[in-house]
Amino acid sequence: MNNKILVNGLQVDESLLNLINNEILPVTNLNQESFWNNFENIINEFTPQNRELLNKRDDFQKKIDKWHKENQFNKDTFNDYKNYLKEINYLVDDVDDFTIETKNVDEEIILQAGPQLVVPVKNARFALNAANARWGSLYDALYGTDVISTESDLSITKEYNKKRGEAVVSYAKEHLDKVAPLNIGSHKEAVEYKIVNNRLQIKLNNGQIVTLKDETKLIAYDGEKDNLKSLVFKNNNLHLIVEFDKNSFIGKLDITGIKDIIVEAAVTTIMDCEDSVAAVDSEDKVEVYRNWFGLMKGDLEESFSKDEKIITRKLNDDKIFKTLDDNELILHGRSLLFIRNVGHLMTNPSILDNERNEVFEGIMDCMITTLAAIPDLTNKNKKANSRTKSLYIVKPKMHGPEEVAFAVKLFEKVEEALNLPKETIKIGIMDEERRTTVNLKQCIKEAKSRVVFINTGFLDRTGDEIHTSMFAGAMTPKTKMKEEVWIKAYESWNVDVGLECGLQGKAQIGKGMWAMPDEMAKMMKEKINHPKSGANTAWVPSPTAAVLHSIHYHQINVFDIQSELKGRRRASIDELLTIPLLKDQLSQIEIKKEINNNAQGILGYVVKWIDSGIGCSKVPDINNIALMEDRATLRISSQHLANWIEHGICTKEEVLESLKEMAKVVDKQNENDLNYIKIAPAYDGFAFKAACSLVFDGKYQSSGYTEPLLHEFRKKYKSINHSK
Repeated sequence: MNNKILVNGLQVDESLLNLINNEILPVTNLNQESFWNNFENIINEFTPQNRELLNKRDDFQKKIDKWHKENQFNKDTFNDYKNYLKEINYLVDDVDDFTIETKNVDEEIILQAGPQLVVPVKNARFALNAANARWGSLYDALYGTDVISTESDLSITKEYNKKRGEAVVSYAKEHLDKVAPLNIGSHKEAVEYKIVNNRLQIKLNNGQIVTLKDETKLIAYDGEKDNLKSLVFKNNNLHLIVEFDKNSFIGKLDITGIKDIIVEAAVTTIMDCEDSVAAVDSEDKVEVYRNWFGLMKGDLEESFSKDEKIITRKLNDDKIFKTLDDNELILHGRSLLFIRNVGHLMTNPSILDNERNEVFEGIMDCMITTLAAIPDLTNKNKKANSRTKSLYIVKPKMHGPEEVAFAVKLFEKVEEALNLPKETIKIGIMDEERRTTVNLKQCIKEAKSRVVFINTGFLDRTGDEIHTSMFAGAMTPKTKMKEEVWIKAYESWNVDVGLECGLQGKAQIGKGMWAMPDEMAKMMKEKINHPKSGANTAWVPSPTAAVLHSIHYHQINVFDIQSELKGRRRASIDELLTIPLLKDQLSQIEIKKEINNNAQGILGYVVKWIDSGIGCSKVPDINNIALMEDRATLRISSQHLANWIEHGICTKEEVLESLKEMAKVVDKQNENDLNYIKIAPAYDGFAFKAACSLVFDGKYQSSGYTEPLLHEFRKKYKSINHSK
């Protein structure tokens, strides 16, 4: 454990103090004593307010629980229920129409629609890969995934499969035909590309010379006009680069010498301190803050061994091209980075306040991640993140307008403390809690001069839906939740309210994660619905998924869709408040299947979190399909089982039996992991105990959150094993 050092009235872990005093502050113009004085004042001012907001959450929940225990929720009592929510101020009065006023926002947010990565900033290698995922190889993404069939002679083999390669090139050139179509023919028929008299000329295999259908699609090039290295096309404000090299392995196989098509993919990335991170103490938080600081200085590096070679990852440089009139065009080389701070709930032992209580982690995150961003905000980062000198903080799990107002007030005080211009810090509002959804317009108004992002986090939102209405009755099976009235209303409501508040062209309207990183063919069929819904960004689980999802934003002009959607009938508050109760009686087989599915998912995730400190990972489900699991999915599964036990769909004993049964499945799925600690047959490890507590104590957890129990058992594990 770290030693605590007394700094003014605060007790700060030595490792965190060293990071701030010896690494971060020297790169700023801030005085050490002044920084800690201001930090202490902020902690003292905002801690009571934070605590009061959490108490208010609990008070709302007690009142709603009481109503459900005394009333049966159905169509006859619905108006009574809604009026009660208004009476207790859970539903607040609507506000007059307004338009957000956020200024100094980067073009990736206001002009470009595209994929968004979410990555644990605690892992430097992952963070660098994500930051560099602004650009990615379409050939590689297609060759290595199931978007191109892997059957028969198209299989992925150890050596290069020429037939598969040809299928990849065909698919990619079909995409090029849609992005930058020729006035006659197809890019598949091209045999030569040249720029003549500042116009792109393409020679086809029949000898015909053609050009682009829309010549403004070509904006730049590299190399010589008659011996090109690359062509840069622009479509729907996204860029695509065709690279030529007749001496390369792939270029030799193409008559035009095209070696790859590079697409603008993860336009924005969220560096995550929250759901995908297991950070329970100063040791963990120092890793998080140091990596973010490295990104904001532009010098973060990570070396690792691969195939007996040492590979070093660092941030990509910008891309430089020539325009057709021979001016310079610079395209940003890296994804625009947001930082997701922790929500209002958790405290962290890294700092103790003057009453020797752990400091609220959200307050700590805001102060330190903003401090660490100063090199980028003051032009000291050679690989700049924000060109408008803004900092983008995503704020998760806020409940209603008062909590948004609290975050905004905290941002103001942090700006003052760090001598930053007012409204430097922008806010991303995660619409993932029920009280935020039903009061979304009011929430946005509280942050109208800072908001750059609203996003439907449907996984956490489902967890809160279950917990809020825990005593209303048994919930529909988790696998059928997406068919429910409330969730369909929720997804469209978010877009409609965002457009009503003027987010178009000023802020992102986002959609949630594709959770199956190995199911890319399925993603390509289904995730196009996100841009079709009017969302100008949607989350993806990997750089490869970002490359593939970018295709959808070339096919769909999201800003045109948003214009069409303005003024449509909004989903009703009644639809949003429709509780997803079980409608049909389930067979014992169906019940057992649902219990096993939840139990396996809980154990598969928790064993990584508790024993290995992995906050987000590919976890095989009960059918051995790899799913990206984080605390949001854990929240759903644990709350769902807690709800079914409460209403007698199953018993505690049946769930415990399932947990033990599924422990053997999870052990088998992890048998090739040399560091894995088996759960069965002892069932006495911290991971198994955590899984049991998450379910059996689920109805007592604040908003159904999993963090308090995960942190408790992870700390116990670390105290005994002295390891990460």
